[in-house]
Amino acid sequence: MTETADKTSDSPSSSSKPAGSGKTSSSNDGPSTALVTEQGQTTIADAVVSKIAGIAAREVSGVHALGGGAARAVGALRDRLPGGGGTSQSQGVSVEVGERQAAVDIQLVAEYGVSIVDLAAGIRRNVISSVERMTGLEVSEVNVAVLDVYLASDDDDQEEEEPRVQ
Repeated sequence: MTETADKTSDSPSSSSKPAGSGKTSSSNDGPSTALVTEQGQTTIADAVVSKIAGIAAREVSGVHALGGGAARAVGALRDRLPGGGGTSQSQGVSVEVGERQAAVDIQLVAEYGVSIVDLAAGIRRNVISSVERMTGLEVSEVNVAVLDVYLASDDDDQEEEEPRVQ
């Protein structure tokens, strides 16, 4: 039985990918083979993929902020502390990274008036493009959760309260 499997793997339509590597389509060959070579293996930390995805999502017009209310509140506190390091680029982004694939979940606040369907499609395009180009990982999915809609009047309310605190 193994002899017939070996004979079929010599056909030109089969790839020379390691066993258990999943699909044999040509779109899978590019990103995945660059990370595992005869000279060694490259691993990419979850934090790296999360940061790339966060930056790519923020680049899309119509994204006001990433993360839910609690994450944004913690980020605002961190911004105000001396040496706080500024806003985390991976705030509102969670990822699962394997040897060849990554899955991305993004939570965000959308600008009012923007088509959420178009916004999610743009985020998916930009995140997939950026992560695959920079890491060589295949992005299996990008889940977008819109948690809130930003209104310009939300900032006006905060500005009125700010002088009272000083």
